[in-house]
Amino acid sequence: MSEKYLFHIDEEEGERIDVFLSLNMKEKSRNAIQKLMAGGMVTVNGKIVKPSYKLSLDDEVALFLPEPIELNIEAENIPLDIVYEDGDIIIINKPQGMVVHPAPGHYTGTVVNALMYHCRNGLSGINGELRPGIVHRIDKDTSGIIVAAKNDISHQKLSGQFAEHSINRKYEAVTFNTIKEESIKIDAPIGRNPLNRKKMCVTDKNSKRAVTYITVLESFGKFTHVEARLETGRTHQIRVHLSYMGYPILGDLVYGYKKQPFKLNGQALHAGLLGFIHPATGEYMEFSSPTPDYFKDILRILRMQ
Repeated sequence: MSEKYLFHIDEEEGERIDVFLSLNMKEKSRNAIQKLMAGGMVTVNGKIVKPSYKLSLDDEVALFLPEPIELNIEAENIPLDIVYEDGDIIIINKPQGMVVHPAPGHYTGTVVNALMYHCRNGLSGINGELRPGIVHRIDKDTSGIIVAAKNDISHQKLSGQFAEHSINRKYEAVTFNTIKEESIKIDAPIGRNPLNRKKMCVTDKNSKRAVTYITVLESFGKFTHVEARLETGRTHQIRVHLSYMGYPILGDLVYGYKKQPFKLNGQALHAGLLGFIHPATGEYMEFSSPTPDYFKDILRILRMQ
């Protein structure tokens, strides 16, 4: 049995409906509201509308919350490479191949399962039962630094910094082809690929601005070792941007070449640095992850060629 929430519009004329609902349903993020709308769970005057719908005076808005599906996400005693931990946050160095949070096909063996065991009940609940503590994520086959929140206040403050693009994030990658410039600014909007909803692409339709700064660290002729700094944080941003520019990441079978010269378990992409304002102390903190062995092996091989 779903719960029903009704709203009568008398002062919010002209406001986007997804913004209005996220402000009035504090426990639901704007992204969560948009997902509900995509499932037909929001109506205006009895009709399903898009998230971009602008509210009019006397509109009757109805939101239906489906009955939650009980999921048995269990704590698992999985070793974690903990870089830092206090009462508010925990910094993890995630290995390549580990999923961050449970999802269809991956309900065990994730960072969340491990955090639930390590932190017991000490994780924020803002992102729901599938993502306790998870403020941001990196792809399964990307290694490196992530931060998780131990309480809702820390989660909200960290999420605010991500939304404001004030987080300092640097990655290492190895790309195909020679990047002739010493540095590149890629400013290209990213949205869902209309031909494959599991992929992202550079597009002007239903997209968000995405900015990546690329600095060449070392050139190998047919390959380039780069640093990528994120201004924004869109899904698969670095992988999509580099592929779009003609420099797909080595090992990336989704956005890169189908034929790969080395036997890799995923893209050569490592989240090496994360800096932010501590949500409790207000001090700037910066954490780094050493270049992992799989990445060093690639560089060693390329330097010998």
